[in-house]
Amino acid sequence: MPGRGDRSAPATGRLMQIGEAADRVGLSIRTIRHYEEVGLIVPSARSEGGFRLYTDTDLDRLVVVKRMKPLGFTLDEMRELLGLLDALSTADDAERPALRERLGMFHAVAAARVDVLREQLTTAEDFADTLRHRLDHHPS
Repeated sequence: MPGRGDRSAPATGRLMQIGEAADRVGLSIRTIRHYEEVGLIVPSARSEGGFRLYTDTDLDRLVVVKRMKPLGFTLDEMRELLGLLDALSTADDAERPALRERLGMFHAVAAARVDVLREQLTTAEDFADTLRHRLDHHPS
């Protein structure tokens, strides 16, 4: 993503190592490293020993990715949304409408996918209830 990997200075705020970052967002260290390898997240800094150091802003990005994953967004879509969110935060008045329109498209897709997941959950709950009913009617 443009601008993410070529920062000359770390972001402000408290820096945390990957283990703490993983604990705080509920992802594995391996997953965070994978997201770094595919360009979704770039640690804000590295320690003198080369350890990845993350800020709260980095964790916010990880949470976005974590929330997109169960909705079936591709890595490219995740990358695009993260870039869009970055661009929105610095956009001028001329750029903002197009960015908001694109964000609206992401919202519409996410909402539609949530509806599909709700339907699947309802089906799964109905099935579990059917099994519970059968268990209740066939005691041991």
